[in-house]
Amino acid sequence: MTLNFSAKITVDAKDKTKAIFDSVNTDNEFYPENPVKTKIKLDKKIIISVESEHLPHLRANLNSTLRLIQASNDSIESVKI
Repeated sequence: MTLNFSAKITVDAKDKTKAIFDSVNTDNEFYPENPVKTKIKLDKKIIISVESEHLPHLRANLNSTLRLIQASNDSIESVKI
């Protein structure tokens, strides 16, 4: 028996949502061999859905994705005039 673990995260960054989505989704698209099934979509908010057979992989993927979102947000904030 194989257990699947999954998580769904929604991020609303107001006016920065599209820019953050573009940044994070690009990273996701260039890592097709990712052992965690990761879907990132934009529908007014960023919706991240992840699924894995291994809980540590799921956790690591979520941590990385959330760190990328935070870094993107911080980068945008640092250049605001």
